[in-house]
Amino acid sequence: MSEPKRDIMIFAAGFGTRMAPLTDAMPKPLIKVAGVTLIDHAVAMARGHTREIHVNAHYRAEQLADHLPGDVVIHIEHPAILDTGGGLKAALPQMRGTSVFALNSDAVFTGPNPLQVLNDAWQDHMEALLLLIPLARTVGYTRPGSFVQDQDGALVVDDAGLAYTGAQIIRREVVEQTEGDVFSLWKIWEVLLARKTAFGVGYPGQWADVGTPEGITLAEEMLRNV
Repeated sequence: MSEPKRDIMIFAAGFGTRMAPLTDAMPKPLIKVAGVTLIDHAVAMARGHTREIHVNAHYRAEQLADHLPGDVVIHIEHPAILDTGGGLKAALPQMRGTSVFALNSDAVFTGPNPLQVLNDAWQDHMEALLLLIPLARTVGYTRPGSFVQDQDGALVVDDAGLAYTGAQIIRREVVEQTEGDVFSLWKIWEVLLARKTAFGVGYPGQWADVGTPEGITLAEEMLRNV
C-alpha cells in the first residue's frame, strides 16, 4: 500500500443521548462493542489507511483525551459543541491535504476497510464522496435511506435510497468556505447536492449503527457472524 495521503477526522464530540443511561458517566465513544471501545474500533480502521488521525471531543472530553494514544490529535470543543461540520472546520488548520476523511465513531463495519473503499473510488471532479449501503445490509439502523444516484453518479436525496454509513471523503475548501462556526455536514452537502458534486460509493459489507444500547448487542452479533 502506498503512503496514505489524507488525514482523518473521527467525530466523537456528541452527547450520546440515545445511548443513555450508558452515557450518563462516559462519552459514547468509550462504550465497548465486542470488548473494544467504539473509538478504538474507529482508530484501528484508520491505521495504515490515513496519514494522521484527528478526533474531536466535547462531552466528558477529558475521559476521551486520557484514553486516546499519544499519536492521535485531539480537538476539544469548548465551551460550545460545534456539530460535525463546525467541528471539522475548526480542526482543518491542523490537518493537511486538499481533501480529508471523516468518520463517525459509532460505526462498526464487517468487510473491506471502508476508508480504502472510499479512496479507491475517489476522483478529482468530486467535492464529496459518501460511503453508502443498502438498508438490507444495515444493523441497528432504524431511519429511512438517504440518497440515490442520478445517471451521472451524483447524489440525490431520497429516503427510499441507500443509507449513509458515516464515512466520507470531503474537500477541505468546501468546508472552509461554509459560513459559521456551528453547523452540520448537511449544510455543506446541500450546496454540493445542488451543484452535483457530491457522489456516493456502495459498501459491499455490513455496517452497524451503534446509537442505542440495543445497537451494541446487534453489532456484536454482526461481528460474531463474520
